[in-house]
Amino acid sequence: QVQLVESGGGLVQPGESLKLSCAASGKIFSINTMGWYRQAPGKQRELVAAITGGGSTKYADSVKGRFTISRDIAKNTVYLQMNSLKPEDTAVFYCKASVSTTPHGFEYDYWGQGTQVTVSA
Repeated sequence: QVQLVESGGGLVQPGESLKLSCAASGKIFSINTMGWYRQAPGKQRELVAAITGGGSTKYADSVKGRFTISRDIAKNTVYLQMNSLKPEDTAVFYCKASVSTTPHGFEYDYWGQGTQVTVSA
C-alpha cells in the first residue's frame, strides 16, 4: 500500500503565504507525476499544479505567478509554495501521486486525505 500525508494547511490573511508538503510512503518503486488539487465548497476538485519525474511543471491559470510546485525525489515528497494568497484560494488541498509499486507494474493514482487552507481577513 501507498500512503500520502499532507501537511502545512491553515488559516492565513489575504496576501500571506503558506507552504504545503506531501510525503509518500509505503511500497513504492517509482513515482511519476505528483500534483496538488483543491476543492472548494460546492465546487469540483480542480488541478492546481503538477510536476513530473523529469521536473516539468503545469499550473492552473488562477495560480500562475503565485504558486510554485517542487519535489524532493529522494524523499518522495512534493511541495506547494503559495504566495499572495487570496480568499478565493480557500479550499481543501489534496495531493496526488502516480505510483508504480513494482519494476514492471502499472502506475496507480493515490490521494492524500486533504489539508484545509483558509484565506480570510
